[in-house]
Amino acid sequence: MKKFNDMILSVTIGIIDFLYHNHPIQRFWVLETIARAPYFAFLSVLHLRESLGLRGDEHLYLMKEHFAQTVNETEHLEYMESIGGADRWIDRLFAWHLVLIYYWIMVGYYFVDAVDAYHLNAGIEMHATETYLNYLWEHPEDEKIASIAVDEMNHYIELIRAMELV
Repeated sequence: MKKFNDMILSVTIGIIDFLYHNHPIQRFWVLETIARAPYFAFLSVLHLRESLGLRGDEHLYLMKEHFAQTVNETEHLEYMESIGGADRWIDRLFAWHLVLIYYWIMVGYYFVDAVDAYHLNAGIEMHATETYLNYLWEHPEDEKIASIAVDEMNHYIELIRAMELV
């Protein structure tokens, strides 16, 4: 399944990179819109499992972690909006449709195979880190983007830890 994840990730990244090659702030906004979806999906499944009495030892830790990640990604999204990332209607339309699809895919994926769902999302977080670092190469003065890049790397590390727990 990890090879399938890598293929899907590669195709999706290729499309987003092509569409937003000369629009880094809009790309960041799209990425941050999408970045929240898996954490919402993970929380939804964890709540469902809890409601069904299927709580594991790692349950509470994962709920706290995913809630914190959601809040952090929302802060990133709000920053991207404040610098014009969501100004174009076409970007909003694209991101909102993509996030709806991605959310429901991740709900099903996490319910069936949490480790591979985490693997896919870890790949996305690594890509986000690399995207921000590439931007910083050309804009080293942007301290907020540098901070966001660190957050994205931390999310990647947290997802690797979650894969070990489940």
